[in-house]
Amino acid sequence: MHRRDQVQSRGYGEMAAELGHVTVVFAGQSESWAKWIDHQIRAAGRGTTLIRWNPLRRPPTAEAFTSLLSAPGRVLLVIDDWHERLGDERFDAWAEALRQVLPTYQDRIAAVSITARPMPEAVIALAPVELRGLRPEVARSRVLECAGIPAPGVLIDLRRGPRFPDDPPDVWQVPRRNRRFIGRTELLEKVYGAFSAAGPDGAAVALLGPGGFGKTQLALEYVHRFAGEYDIVWWINAAQRVTARQQFADLAAALDLRDSGDLANTITAVRRELDGTARPWLLVLDGAGDPERLIDLVPEGRGHILVTTHRSEWGAHAENIAVPVFERRESVAFAARRTERLSDTQAERLAEAVEDMPLLLDQTSAWLDINPTVPVDDYIRDIRDGRPHRFGVMASGQYPESFEVAWAKLVNTLREGSESAWQLLNLLVCFSHDVVPVRLLQTARHGDLPAELDELIAEPSSWNTALRRLSEITSMRIEYEPGPRMDTQTVGTLRMHRLFHRFVRSIQSPADAERYSAAARKVLVSADPRDSSSAGNWARYAALIPHLEPSGALESDDDDARELVLNCIEYLRMRGEYHDGWLLSRKAVEHWRATSGDTDRSVLVAVHQLANMLRRAGKYAEAETVGREILGRLERADDVRPIEVIRAKDGLGGTLMALGRYPEARALFDEAAATAAAELGGAQVPRTLAIRSNLAVALGLQGHYTESLALHRRIYEARLELLGERDALTLNSSLRTAWMLRLLGSYREALTIQGHNSRVHGQVLDRTHSQTLLAEHNLALCARRVGDLQFAHAMLRGVREKLIRRRGPTHPETLMASCDYAMLLRDLELTEEARGLAEATATQYAAQLGDRHPYAIGARDNVATVMRDMGEHRAALALSRQTAPQMRRAVGRDHPWAIGCAKNEVAALAGVGEIEAAAALGRETADRSARVLGDAHVLTISLRAGLALDLAELGEREESEALHRDTVARLTSRLGADHPQTRHILERQRPYWDFEPQPI
Repeated sequence: MHRRDQVQSRGYGEMAAELGHVTVVFAGQSESWAKWIDHQIRAAGRGTTLIRWNPLRRPPTAEAFTSLLSAPGRVLLVIDDWHERLGDERFDAWAEALRQVLPTYQDRIAAVSITARPMPEAVIALAPVELRGLRPEVARSRVLECAGIPAPGVLIDLRRGPRFPDDPPDVWQVPRRNRRFIGRTELLEKVYGAFSAAGPDGAAVALLGPGGFGKTQLALEYVHRFAGEYDIVWWINAAQRVTARQQFADLAAALDLRDSGDLANTITAVRRELDGTARPWLLVLDGAGDPERLIDLVPEGRGHILVTTHRSEWGAHAENIAVPVFERRESVAFAARRTERLSDTQAERLAEAVEDMPLLLDQTSAWLDINPTVPVDDYIRDIRDGRPHRFGVMASGQYPESFEVAWAKLVNTLREGSESAWQLLNLLVCFSHDVVPVRLLQTARHGDLPAELDELIAEPSSWNTALRRLSEITSMRIEYEPGPRMDTQTVGTLRMHRLFHRFVRSIQSPADAERYSAAARKVLVSADPRDSSSAGNWARYAALIPHLEPSGALESDDDDARELVLNCIEYLRMRGEYHDGWLLSRKAVEHWRATSGDTDRSVLVAVHQLANMLRRAGKYAEAETVGREILGRLERADDVRPIEVIRAKDGLGGTLMALGRYPEARALFDEAAATAAAELGGAQVPRTLAIRSNLAVALGLQGHYTESLALHRRIYEARLELLGERDALTLNSSLRTAWMLRLLGSYREALTIQGHNSRVHGQVLDRTHSQTLLAEHNLALCARRVGDLQFAHAMLRGVREKLIRRRGPTHPETLMASCDYAMLLRDLELTEEARGLAEATATQYAAQLGDRHPYAIGARDNVATVMRDMGEHRAALALSRQTAPQMRRAVGRDHPWAIGCAKNEVAALAGVGEIEAAAALGRETADRSARVLGDAHVLTISLRAGLALDLAELGEREESEALHRDTVARLTSRLGADHPQTRHILERQRPYWDFEPQPI
């Protein structure tokens, strides 16, 4: 429906015209009710006209009413609390104008009321019919009666058309409406127009402007005014990334989606639901900063996204609508409504003094309201002409002096007239301004707070009074929630504007700042659940993190405060929030190392987490630097606990594995495992098992598959006994066991184990958890090796798509899946697609890890294999001649990857007709494979099958046939006569090898 202040007519044919026309007149804030009333009248067969009426924009005269009431047919006035938004002078003028015209139009006018607030006498004379608090069908009957329409004989389905305004959207999380909101009609229309213009495609709008200009209140009014157009409305406090991501993920439960444990996965699930749903939705990101930090919270579906921000960069993702200060008439109306003491002239002078800034106008009007004996003109003169130092504040230069004078008078009022509220404000500014943790203060331990505040919080009535006093004076936004008794309401959340928050912090004395910051830290420590692994505590940790910095927890040398910080970092790791975990751990290390040294326990744990976050984010070189530095410091220090050295070696070993330095990694794991067994209680305790598991992975990366398998099996058995079958660590050991079995060629056994393992993963960790996706990845590879290409294709494609959505296309987990998927596409003869993906993966590996990393080399060797399929034999040989020696240098001649690259070089030589060279290299490589992997390994068998082909070309028929019969017999025995690889050799096709990256 297009909206404007002018008359909007709808014709419904001659029959509707004969039945009579109804004009619905409403104020802008009653949009949802007007739409619903309009729909009911039209459904009854009458034509309608909607008129939006703004008494602020018209002169209060009888002629204005006459023009309004000259619309055709019956006039139905929608009465809300608009009159409260006018000053006394303007309201009295409109009331007199209404009294003048009412006798003339009384027979054509009817009114309905949608407000529960008392109505003035001038409005009561209209005898409005109440609609609020009724069932939709009763409200509909009253609307039709007021419009002079007989009740229809056929019942109408009220579920069609606009939702009944008293019924909230199905999913609703929004702060309460600001009843003092006034004006901004043009801006609200711009927002609505931008969303409407997008049609069914969805749209994003960013309300752009400096702090204090009313962006949040404008967004809040839009949400409440147009709530009837949405089924899902969700408000997110987006000033802090960690809070925004948690609040976005909280939407999952409201949409009946499961929280997978990994925050990124849950966010992806919510986005996917919003992208696909037909239900209209509105998402608000309030106080958003850098869009690049929040862009993954912006769905692409058919809904609407409303952002409030001071960052113009949002223009790349949304339509920017500039939010200026109030227009002067809006300032005058707002100030006059905020305090009855002001005449229109005084309100205009006050607006001029504070430059029409909504925040200051609200605070200064509130000050006048609670200081009734202070002359208005004197106060305005102080604001306009005064100097901050006269009121106990040194000018900072950050704000206009008039603003600082206004704030100085405000805080002085608190100091002198409400000491408890002033003390409370000093404490509150030691938390984040975005959402002050009122609930945490109420549950603080006795002794955590200064004595005067301890007593205040202990008495609910005094507590709520102090909070309300703060809200009245400072314009903090308060949200109420049910109290401990069902019949009480208590303050649940409180939001302070960041400009005022910063001002109060700047005027605190050093002693007060330290005293109240220490109290804030104690409150946060008391609120720490001390278990970041439990999903039930995640919302609490997300709420605590924004307060760590303003409370001084990151700089504190208190052990409890540091433990809180470390628990928050571990929460971020558990939730997969590696970037935020890196930022927080880096800050902790910088602050704590400066005061406590390198070998302090909290410093060491924070450094370990820092390296862990860097590694998980794919920043391996940085992780190595951090890991080597801390290990060196520990080895040079005295009186270091063994666990610290164990942890440092284990972490550095993980980084070196990712960097392809497998012998170094293995040596570190060997040392760490031996020390852990001696110092931590044996080889079977959980911590030692974790290090031994890393050692088994390193053995596999070195190509020692048999040793790796044996160690993984022993660890699996130990974990099975200690932790049970369904523990995530036990599942990981089972997965690693199946992975090694597949690499050793035991495809059927690997498939059996992995099939069960994948099912249990999905039950225990959710289908989108990283470890579950790895299990499904291995299941796809097992299926491919037994010849079930279609199942493998569907499974691996799904895994890759999930990883792309969750981690992005260049994350290490995604690249591993892409590398394997490219070669699966080759098996399915989708050669062009396989070539493109193989090349892209090789390029990304080289960019991330360097050209000489084994993964980059192996990925390039895969490209050479696809090139041979496409007939580019010379180019394929050239590439193979690069990759084969590079792989030998990277991992050693006897590594299966080096043997595999040599196998592909043999195929490339044969492809260009260099048969003698192919045979010579093939024989040497087959002998090496037999020595390293055994005669029965699939790689050895296939090398000999290729050698048989080359010997036949060279005329060595007898040896060729003997080799061919032997390879067929061995493959038949190992894989079965119907296995594709067996048929492949029987048909004397050239065997190949493809590189598969292994998970770190």
